[in-house]
Parts: sequence; C-alpha cells; structure tokens
Amino acid sequence: MKYLVTICARGGSKGIPGKNIKEIGGKPLIAYSIITAQKFLKKHSGILTLSTDSEEIKQVASEHGLKTDYLRPPAFATDNVSKSPALNDILIYEKKRTGIDFDYLIDLDLTSPLRSVEDIENALEVIRADTEAVNLVTVSPPHRNPYFNMLERKKDGYFHLSKKLEKPIFSRQEAPLVYDMNSSFYIFSKKYFSGNYSGSITDKTLVYEIPHICFDVDTPLDFDFMEMVIKNKKWIF
Repeated sequence: MKYLVTICARGGSKGIPGKNIKEIGGKPLIAYSIITAQKFLKKHSGILTLSTDSEEIKQVASEHGLKTDYLRPPAFATDNVSKSPALNDILIYEKKRTGIDFDYLIDLDLTSPLRSVEDIENALEVIRADTEAVNLVTVSPPHRNPYFNMLERKKDGYFHLSKKLEKPIFSRQEAPLVYDMNSSFYIFSKKYFSGNYSGSITDKTLVYEIPHICFDVDTPLDFDFMEMVIKNKKWIF
C-alpha cells in the first residue's frame, strides 16, 4: 500500500490569528501533526506533503522536517471552498512529482492533533476491510443526541426534538447511536477522487471512533485547554 499523507494549513486564521503555527506546549501547532505523520511513515510506505497558501507556514513546516515546493492555488484557499478541491490538487501534484499511484490519501487535520499512529492504523483496517467504502472520518461520542435531548425550532416558534422515532424514547441509552465528527483525520480511497465526490460525507462513508480524548482547536479557550492537556502530559507525543 502507498499512502499520501497530507497536512492542510491555510494562512489567515480568523478565530485564532496565526493558529496553525502558534506555539502550544513548546512547539507550533503544525509540528504535532508532522511528528505523527513521520512516525507513521517510518512503518508504512508513502510520503508526507503540505498544502498551504502561506509562505510563513511553509517555512515553519520546513523547520520541523516537512519541506515542499507546492503552494496551494488561491482558488482553493478561501473560507467558502471545501477542502476536497485542495486535496485533489495536491494529490495530482504529488502523483506527477513522484510517479506514485497512491492507494489512500490520509489527511491529518492539524487543528485536532490528539491522535496516534495506532489510531491511523486501526482506521485503515476499517476502510480496507470494506471494498465499497469511499472514505472514512473520525468521530467521538456525542455530548447530546438529536433523538433525545437536542431541540429544533419549528415554524410556529415552538420547539421539538431534532429527530423523532415512532416509539418515544425516555432515556439516552434507548436512542440510536450518533457521533460527533472530531476532524482528527480523514482517509480517502481512490474511488473518492475518481468519483468526483465532494465534502467529507458521501453515500459510502465509514467512521472510526477515537478511543481517547480528542477535540478541535477552534477558539482561544480550546487552545488554552489543549495546551493544558499537553503540558500536564495527559497526551504524550
């Protein structure tokens, strides 16, 4: 198996300025994903690459062992464009550069770095076992369930459960199993790109439940909490 491991990092973060290269626990945030990718590729065949529109991010990544001549086209670096076109573009670039026909693309989301090589390997076992699967996303247990304690506003202004079943549900344990997407990493098969899919949810998406703490850094408070987790060695890189 040949793997293309990607790290995507746009410049100009609005929620946390410079988030992708901001130091956390003594390293820039992007470094944690680079470390995990390098460990994975010591055991598996493939390459690691970076998709960014920022020369500053390229420089910081280079200082931590990830060098590239690729620069993401501006059309794929806006807030209102999904990551799919950017992934397809870097896949085409690396295929031409290396001559490798990659079996899977593994995208590590640097804003959710609490992952291990074992997580990636276990998720690969899940998607490789299903020949019809197009892609896989990582998930965590939810804090709320739309069948039990999540509400939606109706047109008349009153509220009801987001999802209903024919039989009433009186406990969380009776509710259908749902998950929170946690963005830790995504795995895409060849079918995803040859089938012109877009977005992270397709008609044949699988999930891998991360069996430990895992969350995205979206706000300054998230960043502070992540730093506390790392500094207090609740997660060892």
